[in-house]
Amino acid sequence: MRVLIAEDEQRLADAIARGLRREGMAVDLAPDGTDALIKARVVRYDVIVLDRDLPGMHGDDVCRTVRGERPETGILMLTAAGALEDLVEGLSMGADDYLPKPFRFAELVARIHALARRSTPSRPPVLRRGDLELDPARRLVTRAGAPIELARKEFAVLEALMTADGATVSAEELLERVWDEHIDPFTNVVRMTIMTLRRKLGEPQMVETVIGVGYRMA
Repeated sequence: MRVLIAEDEQRLADAIARGLRREGMAVDLAPDGTDALIKARVVRYDVIVLDRDLPGMHGDDVCRTVRGERPETGILMLTAAGALEDLVEGLSMGADDYLPKPFRFAELVARIHALARRSTPSRPPVLRRGDLELDPARRLVTRAGAPIELARKEFAVLEALMTADGATVSAEELLERVWDEHIDPFTNVVRMTIMTLRRKLGEPQMVETVIGVGYRMA
């Protein structure tokens, strides 16, 4: 899952980013509304966690613009104001959800997962391919009932491939979906992660290489 945190309180933004990365998400940061909109136009984020009172372009304007240009992106608006009229106003601008500060991190994670599922309504809660199962909410992978321990990026790559349901996913798309904006676009990290993933998944091989195109689940 690729998430953008648009928050001008640097310590809070860094804390949220660290926590979400521990959950296996790829996270980018934007300290103001202008930067948030630029990044939202370049990257296809699953969810944007958007502080309402951003400097530069106000969070309300970012929300309206992103909703018009990226209707598939989930928007979770954060605000220090928790009154009912603030909630209603935030939702009327196009936000999908609204969370007043201070909030519990576990609730933030649950709401992000819920928004990601809402953006892909056809996706089942547990992904299955042959005898392989992946449960995103519990972060569990099993094959023929046996648990498989995966690192965060391995899990995220497998989730992206299983979500594609047999369609080919390019290395560039995996970089965009699984890693953040600081990744070197010329790195071989995708190929190395696929190699490790294949070894851990065992035989028969589940991940196929489509030469010159990308990868897909067998």
